[in-house]
Parts: sequence; C-alpha cells; structure tokens
Amino acid sequence: MSKLLVAATGLAAATALTFGGTGIQAASTTVLPAGHSFAAKLTGNATFTAGSTTMTCTVSASTGAANKVPAAPANHNDAGAVSLPINPPTFSGCSTSIFGVSVTVTTNSTNGAWALTTQNGSPATAGFTIPKGGVVLKTSGLASCTITGSPGGTTAVNGGWTNGAPSTLAISGAAVPATVTGGLLCPTGSQSANFSATYQITDTTDATQQITVTG
Repeated sequence: MSKLLVAATGLAAATALTFGGTGIQAASTTVLPAGHSFAAKLTGNATFTAGSTTMTCTVSASTGAANKVPAAPANHNDAGAVSLPINPPTFSGCSTSIFGVSVTVTTNSTNGAWALTTQNGSPATAGFTIPKGGVVLKTSGLASCTITGSPGGTTAVNGGWTNGAPSTLAISGAAVPATVTGGLLCPTGSQSANFSATYQITDTTDATQQITVTG
C-alpha cells in the first residue's frame, strides 16, 4: 500500500472521533450541579491515528444552550450511567502528517442527538456518544476522500473522568469505525482508527462551581 493510501486510511480514522464503549459499570451515578449548563473544550491536541498516519486538530469544543446537566431527579441513576445532552463538538485547526493532503472535519445531529455519558466508579468513566453519520471528514489535495464516522449507528468513544477544577474527560486511543468513499487513492470501504483527546468540562451557569460525577 502506498504512503498516500496509508495516509488516506489514517484520515478515515479521524472520523471515528466521536465515540464506543468501555465496560460501563452498573453503579449508582449522580452528576452535579443538577440543571447547570456546561462547556467541553479541548486542552492540548486531538489526534486520530491509523497505522503511521496522524491527523491533529488544535481546537475542539462543544458549547451552547443544549449542553446541560439534567434537572433532579434525572441527574441521578441508581443502576448505571447518566447521559447529558450536548451540541456536536466542532473541530478546527486540523492538519495531516502527509504532505499535500489537507483535511476538514464537520459534525452533525442529522440522525440523532449527541450526548456526554457519565458513569460513576473506581475510576469514573465518561464518553461522547455520536449518532449515525455524526462526523464527516473530507480530504483534499493529493487524495480527495469522504470519510463518515459511526456509519452503522450510534457509537461512543469513552475515557476516564476526573473531578476537579475543572473536571476532565481524557480519551486515549479509543477505536472508532468509519467508511470511506472517493477516488482511486482513497481506501474505500470499512476502516477504523484511534482517537485521543482531553477535554475540560466547565460549569457555564456558575463559574464558581464544578461539574462532578459521584455516586
């Protein structure tokens, strides 16, 4: 496989970003403060890797009125996870490790809503859940490909949650499915990739408080 083909495969991986599960525990979960709005903003870089190819985005965030901890009692679940609605995260400042290939990433809620699903435990976990086709990545230059993330239905990309000021969601090497269409140099068909990123989760209703996950 040529370096360019490998490159396109790596880019395909990028779509996967949005998010598939990591053994969620059936433990009681409470997210606080109930009813507060929040923002998720990238700290550092978000990377998507497949083989030797890497795509890096320097900016990513989910903000807006849709991002809200459920009001009580819906912010608590005796038997498992609590999901928080979010706006689809945006990605910008993206580049590839392959000379002559550029990339843009767009997200959507055409086939369903996005969510931030949290689970209390030791350690606590959380992840972004994306609807079918919720991420689309397009390359241009030496390879013009369209990569669609989560092509078969809802997918989640999970990581570790740490309560703090602010709290953080750290995703490391989470695998995500994708499909690729395009020209001769595109690795068409089913693909997969690994997504890594750390997001700070801040309370936008009251900056003196923190979004926390407890039992």
